[in-house]
Amino acid sequence: MLRWSALVIRSFGPALAGLAWALRTQRNLQVHAIALCVVVALGLWLRIAAWEWCAVLLASGMVWAAELLNTALEVLSDRVSTAREEAIRRVKDVAAAAVLVAALAAVVVGLLIFAPKVWEMF
Repeated sequence: MLRWSALVIRSFGPALAGLAWALRTQRNLQVHAIALCVVVALGLWLRIAAWEWCAVLLASGMVWAAELLNTALEVLSDRVSTAREEAIRRVKDVAAAAVLVAALAAVVVGLLIFAPKVWEMF
């Protein structure tokens, strides 16, 4: 059991290294990190309910996952070919569109949860 646990814990290393690299090098992920900090601070300040935290964190996680996959596809695409190729451009565009869809959905979730609470304050 101890060996299994050590293997499981060690398997997180590459994922954490990838996340650290992406946060250091990818401007868009840095923007998402700042947005997440703002959202968490707003959620704490407004004392949102547990189910609202679930929705906010799920939406945020969806955006982060999409951005990380987009980054991975861009890095791989650039490794495959540095030439301007239509197929690679389409792959990059569709991956960027996935991030956009996830971000728009997260904004809607945020508006549905935070807007009424902020509105009540005024």
